[in-house]
Amino acid sequence: MKRREFIALLGGALAAWPLAARAQQVAAKMRRIGVLMSQSADDPDALAWISAFAQGLQERGWTIGGNVRIEYRWGAGDLDRFRKYAAELVALSPDVIVGTAGSIVGALQQVSRTVPIVFVTTIDPVGGGWVESLARPGGNATGFTSFEFSMSGKWLELLKEIAPRVARVAVIRDPAVPAGSGGLAAIQTVAPSFGVELTPIGVRSADEIERGITAVARSANGGVIVVGPTSSVQLHRNLIIALAARHRLPAVYGSPVWSKTGGLISYGAEPLDQYRRAAGYVDRILKGEKPADLPVQAPTKYELAINLKAANALGLTVPPILLARADEVIE
Repeated sequence: MKRREFIALLGGALAAWPLAARAQQVAAKMRRIGVLMSQSADDPDALAWISAFAQGLQERGWTIGGNVRIEYRWGAGDLDRFRKYAAELVALSPDVIVGTAGSIVGALQQVSRTVPIVFVTTIDPVGGGWVESLARPGGNATGFTSFEFSMSGKWLELLKEIAPRVARVAVIRDPAVPAGSGGLAAIQTVAPSFGVELTPIGVRSADEIERGITAVARSANGGVIVVGPTSSVQLHRNLIIALAARHRLPAVYGSPVWSKTGGLISYGAEPLDQYRRAAGYVDRILKGEKPADLPVQAPTKYELAINLKAANALGLTVPPILLARADEVIE
């Protein structure tokens, strides 16, 4: 090679080196977040929740596609999918994973006890074994709970307040998860004081739910309480609301989302707020803090929502004192 050609080649390489170095720097700064949702990808509420999460990150200086990348997976209430996608996300070596149900946290921890996890809308993380305590999680997971079991008794109280004649109540829950069994136990504790007979209904299939609600509707003064909503119950939200309306059964739900989509009355934490707050924990982990040192947080507020259209369809007059307590009245 001639001297002039060599100098030209060297000069070109030196000019290109800063560009390559900068490209490597950008790649090195890019952080990766995994998000495993318990809902399906076409669920409008779930899409609003992840938008709130992404907005929360942007407010803290993270640019999607710039200095952070988010990998989404959608479990659609299927435990097999939870396990499959948990393995997929861990294999990507993310900096942190957001999990949206207790069964998802369990699936993630079966794959890895080192990848940081931030959970949302999760029930009883101590009982589930995902953290050592609420104040000091101690492991690789922390996050935000959606309710305590004692709230289940409040749902029965609300049901009797809006429909005083209710004497037989179908309790729809997933017996395979702590939230389902614990929630039912809490309702069973207070049921005698309200003079109510309980009928537990599982959620293994749509047929099981329909048979259970239909059986309760055969006698007068029936009602429904939906415990959770856990991911498996959430999967059947539209069916449960439709069945309660068809059989003219007053029903109480554990999330405001259910009243906004036609349910009679609900009392619980607003998921949107939890996703916003989760962005704060993800930000802190990306900046070096550990899940073990971040306390699990309970909801800052529980919202009471009443759907007057559903009440009118059932021929119910909502007591003025109950309307006055409502955070949202849907007409």
